[in-house]
Amino acid sequence: MAQPFHSALAVPVAGGVLHVGVAGAPLGNPEIPIVLLVHGITGSHRSWTPVVRHLAGGGDAVTVLAPDLRGRGQSSGVGGRFGMAAHVEDLLTVLDHVECPRAVLAGHSMGAYVVARFAAMAPDRLSATVLVDGGLPLPVPPDADPDVVLESVLGPSLGRLRMTFPSVDAYRQFWRTHAAFATAAWTDDIVDYVDYDLAPPEIDPEGETFFRSRVSEGAVRADGRDLLDGDSDRKALHSLADPCLLLWAARGLQNEDRPLLPAETIADARALLPHLKVEEVPDTNHYLILLGDREARYVADRIRPLATS
Repeated sequence: MAQPFHSALAVPVAGGVLHVGVAGAPLGNPEIPIVLLVHGITGSHRSWTPVVRHLAGGGDAVTVLAPDLRGRGQSSGVGGRFGMAAHVEDLLTVLDHVECPRAVLAGHSMGAYVVARFAAMAPDRLSATVLVDGGLPLPVPPDADPDVVLESVLGPSLGRLRMTFPSVDAYRQFWRTHAAFATAAWTDDIVDYVDYDLAPPEIDPEGETFFRSRVSEGAVRADGRDLLDGDSDRKALHSLADPCLLLWAARGLQNEDRPLLPAETIADARALLPHLKVEEVPDTNHYLILLGDREARYVADRIRPLATS
């Protein structure tokens, strides 16, 4: 399949340059709405590729911007601080760079927490919000060690960041056997997502080539500790104006029957934010809610009217 991101922006931010994928209508027409997509904690802008194909593949209805957040993808070298506020500042810089006063923001997983904090920090720059399997305060005991909680939720993902692989094919096989993908169609979009995650090849002391993920573990840990701040998450949730939509998956990161967002967490959020609309994306998990073609179409079909209405 053709890559829907037809170009990229290099946006100067504090600590370096942010890579931003561009799809859909060309920039420069103030009449064309902009959708800003924010990926998850160990993802990249390529997490959104299937969604973008359905969202922006129909012509000039919208322009899509999808950054690699600092510490990930081609923004992995961006230095300085991490955390939700740093990501919000980066997103505001992206919108300023393209002279966009307001945009629809959609965030997946950690990206949904970034979007919620964006609403709290810059509500006038946000026209609508889509939270995809994230963004709600998680049930974390007040005395819990955030690093322990992160290991319990992200253990396999954190482990991947410490691993090395002898070849690109070995890395693909690692993902091919991942529980979230083991029974799913292994599509070109998933291969593209996996390959994009790899840093350039390195040479070990014995002269052997190896590969590893270019995601910064330090960025993941700093961001993870911040998103587990329940008080800040609840305050941010209060800031989400109508329209605001939550799309969630009933299965988790390992395709287990334990969603990232438990039913009681969603019920609490609806009580806190009565205008929050909630939809389950049927028969999917935390990864495939974006990377599965059927699910991607579902997500795109929910984002599009918020941008074009």
